[in-house]
Amino acid sequence: MGKRYNESSKLVEKNKKYSINEALEIIEKMPNTKFDETVELHVRLGVDSKHADQQVRGTVVLPNGTGKTLKVLVFAKGPKADEATAAGADYVGAEELIPKIQNENWFDYDVVVATPDMMGVVGRLGKVLGPKGLMPNPKSGTVTMDVTKAIADIKSGKVEYRLDKTNIIHLGFGKKSFGAQKLQENYQTIIDAIIKAKPAAAKGQYIKSIAITTTMGPGISIEQ
Repeated sequence: MGKRYNESSKLVEKNKKYSINEALEIIEKMPNTKFDETVELHVRLGVDSKHADQQVRGTVVLPNGTGKTLKVLVFAKGPKADEATAAGADYVGAEELIPKIQNENWFDYDVVVATPDMMGVVGRLGKVLGPKGLMPNPKSGTVTMDVTKAIADIKSGKVEYRLDKTNIIHLGFGKKSFGAQKLQENYQTIIDAIIKAKPAAAKGQYIKSIAITTTMGPGISIEQ
């Protein structure tokens, strides 16, 4: 580990759980890197993601955004394509984009939105978009006729949270430069959403552990 990581680690007591405000104050004191680090949230849940009725997945719009400008690709035709362009989509198209994505490895976008009638076309890209987490999905609001709202939400800081195979949700919730108050507001918004998304089939302790970290920094355990 580098010198900066070691300096940061000295600020964090092992086996101690901090309040979110204490943890964010520690992050503010950590030495800066050459770039604006993302502050990440890691939540371990007491569910089993192998069971469909224990999946935890959803979206939430962060009050202070993510600090990252996301590029949006919209699959739409006719008036909906015009609407997507007017709403600020970075790219809009239909079938003609299939070979560009399949053959040219074109991935110059962060989120893909599609109108329902275009899902037959987008479905042909499942093997390419799926592994990258780019496949539009009604649950995340990216398969919709309301392309204006979808684009506005994404551009203003909508994030998707979902369980991985080890029953942990990993999510960036802002930049170090945001400061403690804005990060705390974003953090609380996500935690509230995860609690609200608790599956009915979940038994026992739902939230097992919470930790936050910066891109290059040590993990800090958060008390619940």
